[in-house]
Amino acid sequence: MKWNKYTIETTTAAEDYMSAMLADLGIEGVEIEDNIPLSKEDQADMFIDFLPELPPDDGVSHVSFYLEDDGADRTELLKQVKEALEDLRKVVDVGSGVITSDQTEDLDWINNWKKFFSSFYIDDILIKPTWEELKPEDADKFLIEIDPGVSFGTGKHETTQLCIRQLLKYIRGNDAYTPENRTPKVLDVGCGSGILSIVALKLGACAVVGTDLDPDCMTSTHENMEVNHLDPSLGTFYVGNLIDDAALQEKVGTEEYDIVVANILADVIIPMAPVIPARLKRGGYFITSGIIDFKENAVKEAIEAAGLTVVEINHQGEWVNITARKPE
Repeated sequence: MKWNKYTIETTTAAEDYMSAMLADLGIEGVEIEDNIPLSKEDQADMFIDFLPELPPDDGVSHVSFYLEDDGADRTELLKQVKEALEDLRKVVDVGSGVITSDQTEDLDWINNWKKFFSSFYIDDILIKPTWEELKPEDADKFLIEIDPGVSFGTGKHETTQLCIRQLLKYIRGNDAYTPENRTPKVLDVGCGSGILSIVALKLGACAVVGTDLDPDCMTSTHENMEVNHLDPSLGTFYVGNLIDDAALQEKVGTEEYDIVVANILADVIIPMAPVIPARLKRGGYFITSGIIDFKENAVKEAIEAAGLTVVEINHQGEWVNITARKPE
């Protein structure tokens, strides 16, 4: 299979904004090339002993995305990319914004990226890819094992980390939730690889329900539940769009959840906000991320308009977490 590769010349400051913009247009899996030196932490994570000799960092970045060469007309999509790119100029320096195209042969997408995913910690949680051997010194750690497959969710992205830290706070940090009283029931909207559902269960949730638009996510989530030795009866997962699917809303239930977590996109959270309060118990929390910083206010306003009270906002890089609460 052949793929058309489109590369946007931009700036390192605009990389995350560009990734979010492409994701909003339904383009997932971008490739970023720049000359930013790796930090010592990055070198350690990637087990690099000798760094390649790079030219000086000139602030230029190349963000590429791939579209299958199946004969479909991509004119409208590329027009949307160009228009969205020009809109980004209002909030960040996007550089030249020149788009070039090339063609490449089929790649082993699923396996090629694995060299970039190695074990790491979020607070005291060790997140390890399934294909990496567990070090003897980590044998007694709080362990989450993940193989994302074709789904989103290794835990390394800032948005996932923001959500995990909030789950730590509102599950482990809640004195009412003890090993004897595994109270919280969690709804994971856009469950992807299932990483947030698995974290919630391992922290003490009594059950999770997950939804995602992609049927492949159901496979990834169930496989990752099994890898983490979790009883499959603790998780129920559905394919569908919670925003406008009344049948799915009925399956998920009304006023069932202590916590709803959604690590998706700002442009999905905004129309979803009105259906979230009905899912939450009184006093329940809505934890969300996937929000690029210039869309923070729009998401906050949508959540408040839905009747929830914003209790905290956290930032990591250009990404934002908003946590809100349903009134008692």
